[in-house]
Amino acid sequence: MRLSAFQDAWVAALWADDPRTALPDSDIASAVRHPGFSVYCNTVTKGCIDALQANYPTVIALVGVDWFRAAARLYAQDRPPRDARLPLYGSDFPAFLEAFGPAAALPYLGDVARLDRCWAESHLAADAPTLEPAWLAVQDPQQLAEHMLAPHPAARWHYSRAHPAFALWRAHREAQPLPRKGPWQGDCGLLTRPQGAVQWTALPAAGAAFLDACAQGVPLQGAALAALAQEPAVDLRSLMALLLRTGALSA
Repeated sequence: MRLSAFQDAWVAALWADDPRTALPDSDIASAVRHPGFSVYCNTVTKGCIDALQANYPTVIALVGVDWFRAAARLYAQDRPPRDARLPLYGSDFPAFLEAFGPAAALPYLGDVARLDRCWAESHLAADAPTLEPAWLAVQDPQQLAEHMLAPHPAARWHYSRAHPAFALWRAHREAQPLPRKGPWQGDCGLLTRPQGAVQWTALPAAGAAFLDACAQGVPLQGAALAALAQEPAVDLRSLMALLLRTGALSA
């Protein structure tokens, strides 16, 4: 039996509803029927749950460890890892939470999970120089509009249209009191890693539209128009200063 075929059969048995009958004709059938195999399966599942718990700490703060691990077990059984790098596991866990019946009373949970995901991706992203604030001062105004800016590899942002997800996420991350009762409205967060550690700040919705456009290769003028379309009253000068100051743009 080739090694690749053995590995495929082993993985299939790991995630089968009943490993003892899933592969009756396989060369690994005898190993799968051994009582120790169920212990191995449980260990693998626990590893997936532990990885999700490490990757989504703010979600745990909102729902509790027991609730989270029960949901994570269902997720892991339905979506086993496809990558050996467990810090990247659970990319669609936010969408899973949004469709998860027991989470229906927490409609903001998926957006909070996306911000946890943003933190992990920012933390693991490649290093690259940031665009310095002095860059704007030396540009030719006539050519600036056609200049294309790129988000920094470690920059992540998420705009929650319906929920103050970033305010909730930041309160838990900074161990601060939850936001006082007020208008329940969407917000946006920006995560960057200018000095080797992930930092975060509130971002206008126009900022998310601007960065989305930059990520798509839209020139500066088009990105500015996208920001204005999202938020007509936005101060573009202040927005650009914020993006440069936080290291959200790449040199």
